Order: sequence, then C-alpha cells, then structure tokens
Amino acid sequence: MRVVIAEDDALLREGLALLLKTAGIDVIASVDNADDFLRVVTADRPDVVVVDVRMPPTFTDDGLRAAVRAREIPPGLPVLVLSAWVEDSYAAELLGDG
Repeated sequence: MRVVIAEDDALLREGLALLLKTAGIDVIASVDNADDFLRVVTADRPDVVVVDVRMPPTFTDDGLRAAVRAREIPPGLPVLVLSAWVEDSYAAELLGDG
C-alpha cells in the first residue's frame, strides 16, 4: 500500500510516517502543505492519503479542501482525515460526494 501524508506539524507527520513504515506500509511522501499534497497525489497516485484539516497557507480548511480535490484525481481515493480541530461540517463536506 502506497500512502501520502499531509500534516503541517513536523513531529506528528514524521511520527505517523515512522509508524506506518514500521508496519510495512510504503510512505511515498510526507508534506507540510496542501499545495505540495496535491502535486504529489497527481504525480504519484497513492493508494490512500492521510490529511490534516488545517494546513498552510491559510491554516483554515486547506487540508480538507485539498482532500476533496484529491478524491477527484483518482476518483474515490481513500482519505483519512486527522485533526485536533473538530468541526462537523468538514466531515460532512468530505463525505458528501458519496
């Protein structure tokens, strides 16, 4: 399984990458912003992505918006959203397309 991680907190990003690699999962990229995340998804076509909701450049919902767009690059791309910031509308938006 090929995974891309998008998380702006370096400790969490690298810790998650290490945990996944230890479990035998191929982390093909770990990035700290939504723009790089979309570039990697477009270029490398991962099997699944892990995305933080709030990321640069605005630290609002950039990660979530990028996750929604990433699901269109390969349609139906599995997305795991991680965030310490809870907002129900984000989950509804991500799941809204079925």
